[in-house]
This record gives sequence, C-alpha cells and structure tokens, in this order.
Amino acid sequence: QVQLVESGGGLVQVGGSLRLSCQASGRTFSRYTMGWFRQAPGKEREFVAAIGWSGGTTAYADSVKGRFTISRDNANTTVFLQMNSLKPGDTAIYCCARAGVLSTQAVGAMTPGDYAYWGQGTQVAVSS
Repeated sequence: QVQLVESGGGLVQVGGSLRLSCQASGRTFSRYTMGWFRQAPGKEREFVAAIGWSGGTTAYADSVKGRFTISRDNANTTVFLQMNSLKPGDTAIYCCARAGVLSTQAVGAMTPGDYAYWGQGTQVAVSS
C-alpha cells in the first residue's frame, strides 16, 4: 500500500516562499511520475506540477511557471514543491500524488485520472 504524507504548508505573505514536502512509503517510489495538485474552496482540483521518475523531466501549470519548482529525492522517497513569489491566488490545499501507471510521463500527467494514490494535503494560505 502506498501512503503519501505532505508537510510544509502554512500562512505566508504575498511575495513569500514555502517549500512543500511529500514523504512516500513503498519501495516503488523511484519508478513513478509524481505530481502536485491544489484545490481552492469552491473550485475544482487543479494541476500544479509533475516530475518524471528520474527527475529529468518536469511539467508545470502556466499559472506557476517560473515561480514553482518541483524536485524529488528518490533515495529518501520524497518529492518537493518550492513555491516562490506567492500570490493570493495560490491559496489552496496542496496534495501530492503518484501516477498509476509506470509508463506515465510527467508532460502527459496533468489530470487527476493519471494518478492512483493521493495524500491528504497541506494548507497554503497567502495573505495580501
């Protein structure tokens, strides 16, 4: 069974930074694409970023390009999301997810249906 546990959320002012972490259980972590999604109150779940199994390929939503960076540490089964220049519109619950299929590539993994396992999420709030 795969378990994903996020941490690092909090309250930050506009322009500030946060670094989210997602600790994964299981020995197959390094073989799968991982992703971050977010959901704001009253809105649908939204893709944020994805990273391929080796860390060599990444994909980002247009709204976060140039501000957010996804990375992973396969030895410690952890994926990160570095968030800089935060805006009020970034306020949401952020969840990490693991792809359901080994062949899933980061650039094609932008919908919730591409992922089989989800964490509970961590709250990010950006105040103006």
